Amino acid sequence: MQEILDAARSLFDDARSLRRELHQHPELGFREERTARRVVQELEALGLEVAAGVGKTGVVATLEGAQPGPLVLLRFDMDALPIQEETGASYASQVPGVMHACGHDGHVAIGLSAAKLLSARQAELAGSVRFVFQPAEEGLGGAQAMLADGALGPPKPDQVLAVHLWNEKPLGWLGISPGPVMAAGDIFHIQVTGKGGHGALPHLARDPVVAAAAIVTALQSVVTRNLSPLAAAVISVTSLHGGEAFNVIPSSVEMKGTIRTFEAEARRTVLERFNRIVSDVASAHACTATIELTPLTPAMVNDAGVAQRMQSLARRLFPDFDLETNYRSMVSEDMAFFLEQAPGCFIFVGSANPERGLDASHHHPKFDFDEQALIYGLALLVGATLDALHPSR
Repeated sequence: MQEILDAARSLFDDARSLRRELHQHPELGFREERTARRVVQELEALGLEVAAGVGKTGVVATLEGAQPGPLVLLRFDMDALPIQEETGASYASQVPGVMHACGHDGHVAIGLSAAKLLSARQAELAGSVRFVFQPAEEGLGGAQAMLADGALGPPKPDQVLAVHLWNEKPLGWLGISPGPVMAAGDIFHIQVTGKGGHGALPHLARDPVVAAAAIVTALQSVVTRNLSPLAAAVISVTSLHGGEAFNVIPSSVEMKGTIRTFEAEARRTVLERFNRIVSDVASAHACTATIELTPLTPAMVNDAGVAQRMQSLARRLFPDFDLETNYRSMVSEDMAFFLEQAPGCFIFVGSANPERGLDASHHHPKFDFDEQALIYGLALLVGATLDALHPSR
């Protein structure tokens, strides 16, 4: 284990430099052209078989071991977010209104570093490694696009792995859990339609603003009064817009938001109650409601056996770390589509450092992480791959 950690540490300067370069040149989903070119450049320099343009802007590379054996797929997301950076870092985004506010720049650096370390040990491997650099993770369908273009095979991987640098927890913490670890996500768009009128004559209108306000309030009962207290779910109305003038009741109001659940039965219950409440509350206010529900991702479910092996590896690599084995997040992640098709594990790597001011949440304008976490994510993925493909381990 010490050998793996030493190897990961030996690449830290290169990984940090690459991460900062990518951070300065962020690209939104399905626009990761510069990032993809950089990834291809690094992978081809290692002599790997590389395919670009997979899932529009994704990259897939294969490392064949000296002997036949299992196939391990390592996945890394590449896209940035439409956020104006406020970190003040020397390597801050040079693209107005776009920044890496979720750690995907770090994931790419980990992926390319893993390719270097595993390529150096190619002669020892019994099996192969598929490196998948995925575009458009942030709700745009990047995983589905890559799967549609054959990123999962054939041949199909025996195991899929990914890490996520996680600023919700500090450096020295790991989250490796079996079963559901990230929530299924649904997006909703509601239009409440009534009858507009003068703000001073509300009795002559059918006010969709009041109806929308009542819907927001009523939706708070869906989780608390329809699910077991032990079943986790979230309904968040995150956008509410209607009208422009202070004295005009609008004819319609637009509402947007998200629903998150872990279990299929809970999701069915929440969606049924959601639809009923929105329609009935709007009707009670003499308005109508049009509802659009768009599935985002399924729940991400770690394979119990793979998670257990990852936990064992983490304890050997990092005996002093805080390893949490029952960690869940209501955030969604499209790695879930890969894990629906093949057994695997999604690993959270604590990356916050409050003492250095590196503890802003994901998707925040001041998001940044302690780059030492690059070493830990790299060591976990390389160690797990060697465990799977190294016949003498």
